[in-house]
Amino acid sequence: MTFLDRLRARWTDADTLLCVGLDPDPSRFPAHLRDRDDAILAFCAAIADATAEFACAFKPQIAYFAAQRAEDQLEELIAHLKRAHPQVPVILDAKRGDIGATAEQYAREVFERYGADAVTLSPLMGFDSLAPYLAYPDRGAFLLCRTSNAGGSDLQMLDVGGEKLFERVARLAAGAWNSNGQLGLVVGATYPAELARVRALVGDLPLLVPGIGAQGGDIDATVQAGQTASGGGMAINSSRAILYAGQSEDFAQAARLAARATRDAINRCRLRP
Repeated sequence: MTFLDRLRARWTDADTLLCVGLDPDPSRFPAHLRDRDDAILAFCAAIADATAEFACAFKPQIAYFAAQRAEDQLEELIAHLKRAHPQVPVILDAKRGDIGATAEQYAREVFERYGADAVTLSPLMGFDSLAPYLAYPDRGAFLLCRTSNAGGSDLQMLDVGGEKLFERVARLAAGAWNSNGQLGLVVGATYPAELARVRALVGDLPLLVPGIGAQGGDIDATVQAGQTASGGGMAINSSRAILYAGQSEDFAQAARLAARATRDAINRCRLRP
């Protein structure tokens, strides 16, 4: 199965659009984990094990591991996810963007070293910066389109020949660039009007949607704007609100409850065929 096949299966078989973000900040870990050499791995694996039932995908953010010199723990984490929860695809949030031989090495890092099923990419250097990732036909890539941060408007809302830059990216991702059906888009929950516009432009293309929870995006507005006619089409990411729902030794159970509540809140807003 391809990445997108597996993601679609989670939308239907597990009845969930929730993507669980794994952004480990050791300063926020429960006290009993902080002195462990493998604290990041232990924390993230416990969160994943507790929330997998409610997740359509896991999304580890590479910077949180690299900043702690914990890339080896990221490798071990993804290997654990593949063993314990093979039905839940892994999106590595790396936001890479480069060309030629450098892009080829980044693609090897994402898909061969870490074993991720999909990756986030910046499209601003054009299609040749994406092509090395698309050489892995069973993997996927989400292109930054209309991001959840306020500063995204600096460039993404610029007029480019009668349309906004984010609209151009959306059209390319749904058309000429998507010859193998591997692409999706990153569109923030904090901008539901633009989310709705992207959905109108791209049909059933999958959207990775950050911005609910700690970033303040409204779940109902997000689902109404971004869902497909079948009530799917999105991986709606929540990270901090789930990861740090609890601060004691039962942190994983607290995360499970938060993930279930978020999944249920999303489902209450979904269309049903």
